[in-house]
Amino acid sequence: MALSKLDRRNKIRKRIRRDIVGTESRPRLSVFRSNKEIYAQIIDDVEGKTLASASSRDKEIASASADRKEQAQMVGKAIAEKAKKAGIDTISFDRGGYLYHGRVKSLAEGAREGGLKF
Repeated sequence: MALSKLDRRNKIRKRIRRDIVGTESRPRLSVFRSNKEIYAQIIDDVEGKTLASASSRDKEIASASADRKEQAQMVGKAIAEKAKKAGIDTISFDRGGYLYHGRVKSLAEGAREGGLKF
């Protein structure tokens, strides 16, 4: 029997999380994508704390008249800016079981443009 879309994503997500762990020196950039919005968090898994977060629901991003792909890129730039303020420049990218294309890729490119290295 074939897996549902959610079960398949969770299986991929667990496989990714086996290898990617956020530490204090190299935290994890976690991405969550819904049908309308996209969210990003920088997480230190050792301490269990979120160091920075950004989403397409933030006022400056939501008020911009842009399509979802452009919003994802703006979220990437916003998370990079917040990470720089927190003293973070190198991260591990956790795509969260999503394929690396479309909005997830745009978010990653925006974060790289903002100065994050991964």
